[in-house]
Amino acid sequence: MTAAEIEHPYRVERTYTLEEARQYCERLAKSHYENFLVSSVFCPRPLRKHFYHIYTYCRISDDLGDEIGDTQKSLLLLDWWEEELDAMYRGEPRHPAFVALEETVKEFDIPADPFRNLLKAFRQDQHITRYPNYPELEDYCLYSATPVGQLVLYLCGYRDKERFDLSDKTCIALQLANFWQDVTRDLEKNRIYIPLDDMERFGVKEEWIWERKFTPEFGNLMRFEVERTHALFREGLKLCDTVNKRVRLDVEMFSRGGLEVLRRIEAQGYDVLTKRPSIPKSRQVAMLFGRLVAGWTTR
Repeated sequence: MTAAEIEHPYRVERTYTLEEARQYCERLAKSHYENFLVSSVFCPRPLRKHFYHIYTYCRISDDLGDEIGDTQKSLLLLDWWEEELDAMYRGEPRHPAFVALEETVKEFDIPADPFRNLLKAFRQDQHITRYPNYPELEDYCLYSATPVGQLVLYLCGYRDKERFDLSDKTCIALQLANFWQDVTRDLEKNRIYIPLDDMERFGVKEEWIWERKFTPEFGNLMRFEVERTHALFREGLKLCDTVNKRVRLDVEMFSRGGLEVLRRIEAQGYDVLTKRPSIPKSRQVAMLFGRLVAGWTTR
């Protein structure tokens, strides 16, 4: 079997013009509106299309890794997607996502590494479902999460190591918050992102997680992971002091979202096994309204 023989929602059968490709990316981004709300609503208009282009690449990459439901097919499609990335960097984009993305990459001089690193993470998800310790989990996050923050910094005109390092901390914290929120959802894909040595340290057995059996030991484990994630958010928020006001508000908004997830976990006694912590729509609206007010008061 080859990638060309696999049916999936992102196959295209014709050539797209740049304008058509831009529209393709905008439609895809807006169809996932909740996940892309900040960038699509509050992003400065001149940058908006570029956020759409980058989001489209990330969204399709993620879906090829997570939504196909067959490891071998996913690996073939991720290889195909990287071939399309290579073609774009040769100046020969074929897929509409890359016809549009080429415009962004050229305008902001974005290297291929962040895009490739995301694909490395999605490939890793196909065969690694447990992490022996935190350093190995953090290493995974360097590929699965930090490229997104780096791409945003490129769009905002920042390229230095200091800002990238702070952005990486925020992105890792966001990824970890998502892991602790989605412990039971990840089980559906036979994935447990809690470091195995932490589980052993706190006396937590894997079968308890499969059985959704909340115990004091698991509560202590999750408290430890949440506190570690809080510390990363605190470090990452230092980025706000190094960027312009518009970018600062976005960093704060994303961090507040992740911190809200952690607060929800704390509020339910660290029991993420019997109830998934989530942010109600009313709270999401309040957070967005607060961000909008902050935006007006800093102009």
